Amino acid sequence: MVTDTEGIVLRQVKAMGGRRIITLFSKKYGKISVGTSLTEGGRNKTALSVRAFTYGRYELFKNRESYNLNNGQVIKSYYGIGEDIDKYMAASYVLELTEKLLPEEIPQPRIFTLLTEFLECLEKRSKLHETLVIAYIVKILDILGTMPELSVCTSCGEEKPVGGDGKTGNPKGGEKFFFSIKEGGRICPRCAKVLSSQGDGPLIYTLEIGIIDILKYFQKMPVKAFEKIALDQKVQEKIQKLLKEYISYHLDIRGLKSESFF
Repeated sequence: MVTDTEGIVLRQVKAMGGRRIITLFSKKYGKISVGTSLTEGGRNKTALSVRAFTYGRYELFKNRESYNLNNGQVIKSYYGIGEDIDKYMAASYVLELTEKLLPEEIPQPRIFTLLTEFLECLEKRSKLHETLVIAYIVKILDILGTMPELSVCTSCGEEKPVGGDGKTGNPKGGEKFFFSIKEGGRICPRCAKVLSSQGDGPLIYTLEIGIIDILKYFQKMPVKAFEKIALDQKVQEKIQKLLKEYISYHLDIRGLKSESFF
């Protein structure tokens, strides 16, 4: 059967017999593997369409077990990303993470739109790309239903933090809250103390209360809103570490080739 779909090339690898396999995030079929005898070094339009970061339209031959590329046309190549090493590393990390998060052959139209918006914003951005990457990660976790719990204590269900004296209210000084990687989100000081006594200390982080608001804002706003926004370096580093640990623990994604960026 011959079919066509828009798609974004996530990865390309060499296969036997001079062929290549591209991992295509297709709008119609979700993440699929597509075989082709073309190489990205070719001069024709179809060869250009198999490069990573390329957004294109692909004509595929689909049988029961596989997809093969008949033809491809570039819709957007994102040249600006490939010409800047920092942008390239940021995009590489996002594409590799997206590939790991996506299930096989299940359409994900919201994530497809999110990824195209991210690439558009990254190409236009001049520096401090980590903030845009954080926004993308928060939003893809939200779409997949794997976002950390930010509104209530994940251990006891308390909606408000529990103060150091055991009473409901802000933590002492109103500046700190606790986040448990194992529990999957925000925890109150009382539960943090209990969990720490049970040996979960390394998995519990003490963070400024404002980080909750930042994550909620990222969750709420479209990725385009972060095209020119940059987080404070210290806050950014704390959120990066938090998300990296969370993704590693709950989604079993670690050791990415492009992980040095994040």
